[in-house]
Amino acid sequence: MNYKTFDINNLVRKNIRGLSPYSSARDEYVSDGSKMVFLDANENPFENGVNRYPDPHQRKLKEVLAANKGVLASQILLGNGSDEVLDLLFRAFCEPKEDNIITLPPTYGMYKVLAGINNIGNKEVLLTQEFEPNVAEILKEANGNSKLLFLCSPNNPTANSFNSSLVKDLLENFKGLVVVDEAYIDFSKESSWITQLDQYPNLVVIQTLSKAYGLAGIRLGTCYASREIISVLNKIKAPYNVNELTQKRALERILDVNSVNLEVIDILTEREGLFRILQQIDFVEKVFASDANFILVKVDDATKRYNQLLEKGIVVRNRTTQPLCENTLRFTVGTKEENLKLINALRHITTA
Repeated sequence: MNYKTFDINNLVRKNIRGLSPYSSARDEYVSDGSKMVFLDANENPFENGVNRYPDPHQRKLKEVLAANKGVLASQILLGNGSDEVLDLLFRAFCEPKEDNIITLPPTYGMYKVLAGINNIGNKEVLLTQEFEPNVAEILKEANGNSKLLFLCSPNNPTANSFNSSLVKDLLENFKGLVVVDEAYIDFSKESSWITQLDQYPNLVVIQTLSKAYGLAGIRLGTCYASREIISVLNKIKAPYNVNELTQKRALERILDVNSVNLEVIDILTEREGLFRILQQIDFVEKVFASDANFILVKVDDATKRYNQLLEKGIVVRNRTTQPLCENTLRFTVGTKEENLKLINALRHITTA
């Protein structure tokens, strides 16, 4: 099987194939906007804005997202954060105690956690020294039970986007689903892999409203894939997994395109300024190029510098325990004022 003859039914767990999703009251009757008396869902009848169940399929939100991304609404799944979307992929395609996934450390840690929760094997293939996928080693490690391959691009914590030719190589040769996690794509110079969904039926793209859209608190993750893959995931998602307040706030923010774009531009400007100044700090040994809203920095002693920054009231992320990331700190790009405080603190930290 290659990507041109890909059949999703070969990957779906047997117990999921014939599963019928729960049919809620809001599935059986979809309002056309008419004034109706709703006595079908055992809701509290006293109006307060959230006394009714939310749209289980988030139709309005998907309609706007579909137009923005150039896909069909039927190619979108929304979840309670990206972590729910990722968990659904495990539950739909990975048989506990039998199947495995492939992850590429250093990377987002939740893939490994979800593998453990779902009792799925995790084959780890380190990135190269250039923080790129080792295609030959990945394909060597993959076997008939390798259902999911996770590519975080731009990658967390290294901040780089993976070389597109390497990703294409994996899409064309890995026999399971290739999941490209694009949490930081809005800060990248690279195009989203969403544009390639029609070309690769085994491609799944994950995005989030937590980063560029500034909505980490409402928990909304988005999944883009073929209609066949989305249909499978819809079978097993909870009927009301995205609440009414989240749907409304997300819709407002997505429609406020100018504000989002201006914030992204500001973050990118601050990122470039911070990148240059970090290179001037005495104990900084290397500043890695960034395609995200954070910068990975190699220092002389990451734990020591982390603690010194804490003493000055600044919290960063110590990544020194991650593979290929010895003595590194990860700095999120803050506001202009926050970045100035960081720079001032770094300049006044003793090098002794």
